[in-house]
Amino acid sequence: MSRSDRSTRAMHQALPPALREAVDDFAEHLSRVRNRSTHTVRAYVTDLVSLFDHAVRMGCVDLAELDLSVLRSWLARQRTTGAARTSLARRAASARAFSAWAHRAGLLPADVGAALASPRAHRELPSVLRADQAAALVDGPTRRVTPTDPPPTDLPNTHGAPTKPARTGPAAEAAVPLRDRVLLELLYATGVRVSEACGLDVGDVDHGRRVIRVFGKGGRERSVPYGVPAQRALDDWLRRGRPAMVGAHSGDALLLGARGGRLNPTTARQIVGAYAEAAGLPRTSPHGLRHSAATHLLEGGADLRAVQELLGHSSLASTQIYTHVSVERLRAAYRQAHPRA
Repeated sequence: MSRSDRSTRAMHQALPPALREAVDDFAEHLSRVRNRSTHTVRAYVTDLVSLFDHAVRMGCVDLAELDLSVLRSWLARQRTTGAARTSLARRAASARAFSAWAHRAGLLPADVGAALASPRAHRELPSVLRADQAAALVDGPTRRVTPTDPPPTDLPNTHGAPTKPARTGPAAEAAVPLRDRVLLELLYATGVRVSEACGLDVGDVDHGRRVIRVFGKGGRERSVPYGVPAQRALDDWLRRGRPAMVGAHSGDALLLGARGGRLNPTTARQIVGAYAEAAGLPRTSPHGLRHSAATHLLEGGADLRAVQELLGHSSLASTQIYTHVSVERLRAAYRQAHPRA
């Protein structure tokens, strides 16, 4: 447990029983009704415990006493302690979500958070790879490497060297680059989140239509197409790679880790970063490949709504940031090439 988690737990235990019960009930609502991830629920709970700790310090010991002035005072204090605009925006969203739920549940006489404003989070344009750079990254596992330049395999051991698959032998050793190749191909070909890629089961792949079934945020299901290179990588992995790495704990997982279980997103991030570094590319993450896939789709003429569906964005505003990336590229090209720029 991290220091932050321990601090949140201590503040939670110190809250009056009514406020502590409200936090627990809201967390259960997020998990069971809204089907939010464990990470999301933890973030909401952390924000809510911080809010109630501040409210108690202001003399608000009963939930019905929570009002807009308390919410604004809490955000103001967060700002004076150095919280970033993105953090303030998220915490305000947490307060509004709780307030709306508590009002519907009859715990608050009014939805006091509805009028809570928050600073607009500054959204930096995502960094993206050029198409040739993305191709170099995805092709990394197919290039033979020397013993002095080993391919990434899985989580580092205590000495920082790559670990080897639990099942030893030539077949297991050869399976690792096949796994890495299909991971990179799927991330770039489909633009899925790394957690979505690692959550894929063998049965989620429709080879005939070249479509994968993805379960995104909130358990929302969507179908995402992929291309011929990804299909070849999948065929090689399922025919020659996965059988060599499969173990007692593999289940139906499509992508496997070194010990035969489902590939962990943290490991997947390390794999992407290692291949990017080996290819001499800028620091790249799975989310960077997602950014690149979306940008290249739009630059190739894809409809914004179609890209929204592919990425699994609930709001079109989340997808529109990629149009800004394309415009920035156009402006850069204009400044470089036009004599009157």
